[in-house]
Amino acid sequence: MVRTRLKRCTKCKKFGLKDKCDECGISMKEVAPLKYSPEDPQGARRRKRLNAGSEKWIDSLPSIEGDYSDE
Repeated sequence: MVRTRLKRCTKCKKFGLKDKCDECGISMKEVAPLKYSPEDPQGARRRKRLNAGSEKWIDSLPSIEGDYSDE
């Protein structure tokens, strides 16, 4: 039973739905989505380990380019 139709190239790590990668032509492998639970029983421990909310953690988050501050 296939869990997902989403596939990932084993060489260049691009995602797609075809059997062969459009970029490099290598075969693609099925990927399963990450498990998710709305209850997240380990969430508090994980956030503490990652020091979520600290300045260093906030600076490490990806952001969109450009200045979108209050205009």
